[in-house]
Amino acid sequence: MNTKRPATSPLKIRRLTGRIGAEVVGLKLGGTLATDAIAAVRQTLLAHRVIFFRDQHQFDDAAQEDFTRLLGDLVPHPTERVRAGTKGILELDAAAGNARADQWHTDVTFLDAPPRYSILRAVRIPAYGGDTCWANTVAAYDALSPELKQLAESLWAVHTNKYDYAAQYVHSSEAERKHYEEVFSKQIYETEQPVVRIHPETGEKSLVLGQFVQRFIGQTHVDSQILLQLFQGHVTRLENCVRWSWREADVAIWDNQATQHYAIYDYEGQDRTMRRTTVAGEVTVGVDGRHARIVKRPDLKDAAE
Repeated sequence: MNTKRPATSPLKIRRLTGRIGAEVVGLKLGGTLATDAIAAVRQTLLAHRVIFFRDQHQFDDAAQEDFTRLLGDLVPHPTERVRAGTKGILELDAAAGNARADQWHTDVTFLDAPPRYSILRAVRIPAYGGDTCWANTVAAYDALSPELKQLAESLWAVHTNKYDYAAQYVHSSEAERKHYEEVFSKQIYETEQPVVRIHPETGEKSLVLGQFVQRFIGQTHVDSQILLQLFQGHVTRLENCVRWSWREADVAIWDNQATQHYAIYDYEGQDRTMRRTTVAGEVTVGVDGRHARIVKRPDLKDAAE
C-alpha cells in the first residue's frame, strides 16, 4: 500500500499519525507569506492531507481571506450565507444552528468541482468536546483488495445537499432544522460523481463518498446503502484517521480532494464558533476520464437542459 512519505520540507513538522495529519510549528499564517513559504505549505499539505497550526492569534478575517487567495481562488459556499464584511468566509456557529457537521463528508461534493482546500479557524472553543476528525481517502483506496478497487472504479454516485435531515440528525434542535431547510438545502444541487477520482495535483486515486451520497447509479436503494457502508467503512478505519483537539486561534488546512472529516458534536450546548474559507477546485475526473456532471441546480431544471 502506498503510504506516501512526505518530501523534505523547510517547515518544522510534527507528524501526528502514520497516514494523515501533521502540525506545522513556528509559522505565522497571513496574506503576506513569501512564495517559498506558500510552496512549502502546499507541499506539506499534499503529503499529510491535513495540517494544523497553533496560536494563530494574528489570523483575523482579512488575513484568512488573503492567505486563502495565496493558495488559489477564494470561493464562497454555494448555499450558505457569507459572513458580513467578507467575500467568502462561512461562519459555523453552534448558537445559530449551522455548526452540525457530525457526519463523515468531503466538502461540497454535490457540486461537480468541490473545493480544492479548506481553511478552518477556531474563534470560540468549548471548555470540553468539539474535536474534529479527518480521514485519508487515498489510503482508504490503496488498502482495498484488487477486486474492491475494480468495483469502486466502476461505480458512480449521485451526491446532493437535499437529504433526510431528520434521519441523519435525530436529536437536532429547532434552530438546526430551520437552518437546514431555509438555508443549506433551499437551493438543491445534485451531481453525478465517480466513486474513485484522480487527484489533480498528485495523480493518486481517492474515494469520493460521504454524507452527500444519495444513491449509486444503476443500483437499488438497498444495494446503494450496502455499497456505501462497505466503502465508507474502509475510509473511516482508525488507521486512516487523525483527531484534533482545538484551542482558540488554531487553524487547520486540509486537502478536500483526499480527505473526509467529521466534527464531533459532544459539547452539550456550549459555544463553538469556527470560520472557514475554501479554495476553488477542479471538476472531478474518474479513472476512465469522464468528468463529474451536475444534473440539478437552481438554474437547471433537468439534465436535458
